[in-house]
Amino acid sequence: MLPNRPLVILLIIPLVLAVLTLFDPSMLMPMLAADAAIVAVALVDLLLSIKPLVQVSRELGPVFSLGRQNPVRLRVRNLSRRRLNLWVTEDLFEDATSSDLPLRVRVPGRSREELTYHIEPHRRGAHKIGAHHVRYASPLGLWLRQLNLPAESLVKVYPDLQSIRTYELLARQDREFALVRATKLKGGESEFERLREYTRDDEYRALDWKATARRQRLIAREYQLESNQNLMFMLDAGRLMTAESDGIARFDHALNATLMLAHIATRGGDRVGLVGFDETVRSFVPPESGSRAARRLIQASYDLHPRLVEPDYDAAFEYLALKVRKRSLVVLFSQVLDDAVAETLVKRTRGIARLHLPLLVLFRDAEVERLLGSQGGSDSLYVRGAAAEMLRWRDQVIRDLRASGALVLDTLPSKLTPALINHYLQIKARHLL
Repeated sequence: MLPNRPLVILLIIPLVLAVLTLFDPSMLMPMLAADAAIVAVALVDLLLSIKPLVQVSRELGPVFSLGRQNPVRLRVRNLSRRRLNLWVTEDLFEDATSSDLPLRVRVPGRSREELTYHIEPHRRGAHKIGAHHVRYASPLGLWLRQLNLPAESLVKVYPDLQSIRTYELLARQDREFALVRATKLKGGESEFERLREYTRDDEYRALDWKATARRQRLIAREYQLESNQNLMFMLDAGRLMTAESDGIARFDHALNATLMLAHIATRGGDRVGLVGFDETVRSFVPPESGSRAARRLIQASYDLHPRLVEPDYDAAFEYLALKVRKRSLVVLFSQVLDDAVAETLVKRTRGIARLHLPLLVLFRDAEVERLLGSQGGSDSLYVRGAAAEMLRWRDQVIRDLRASGALVLDTLPSKLTPALINHYLQIKARHLL
């Protein structure tokens, strides 16, 4: 129970009378009478406010999307006969914010109101939303009654599913065009699927002249790429993947690209699976097809976070070899900054290339490239030299990886998703699997 503003104002009256008694002793009795009256009224108002007059219940979805505004519905019930002006807030989990809280609502006597606010989570994983906190004035307005109502709601914060759904819708509309275009760009030969109207983005060699003559308009041939192939994602959750780019950890860039490509691959009939690892294998999803496969990837990775430990590539590749025997496109997201890791990756990719097609996704460092182009005095010269040496070493590592039989995608984190999808389409078009 907290004193409200009217009570504070009332307490000023005896204070003024007390000051007046310094000049006029006859004011002593009025001061004592005012004190007694205020105490009596405040005590009665306090006693009338002891019983809780509000009940709150919460409704929310079991899954939130990272970085999105996720709705939470509250049902607030007024148990008293008088109207209550309520102030309502909640205990959110640590990595969440809400610009809607606290809520303010006026609830008539013996009635209920529904309120909605939004939570923006900033970290994937399993979280809890805690107690309700409600504040309202006593009958005479002298006190503020504060209720702490215990509650606990479990919620899983997944990667940004709304963006994935949006991307999936666009991919559904443009998939056929993208596959055909990838085939033409790389000269791949795929199975003929159907005829369709020619578009300005098609090459002339795609024209079917017989069909064009019959229909009296330009008709192009469309091809379908192979399906029912394996696509395995290997997510390095070691210390180097904790580094951030554009405020997002490299690991989260990799995870977002994984989920985007998984949706596209499963819609095309391929099977997708996952190995998440750092010093041990922390998550595994066997290759599976259909929309259920993409959901399983999300469920297996939503609470997977990079840790400040060294990744064990040997253990991860051995686990993959044990669990996945069918030829697969193995997409490994990682970062290489020393010779020991580079040698391990070269050795391991050479080993799995006998059965699988390894694709290593490496993250370019925009800051190193910026330092290479920096201008200045002698210190800047040394910085540029160090940056150039690092990039030369990195280029050599990429050449060694390619020589070992691996494909390499070297890209900035911000451009990872479109670059990876385009690489996947090119692999399919060239029948590398």
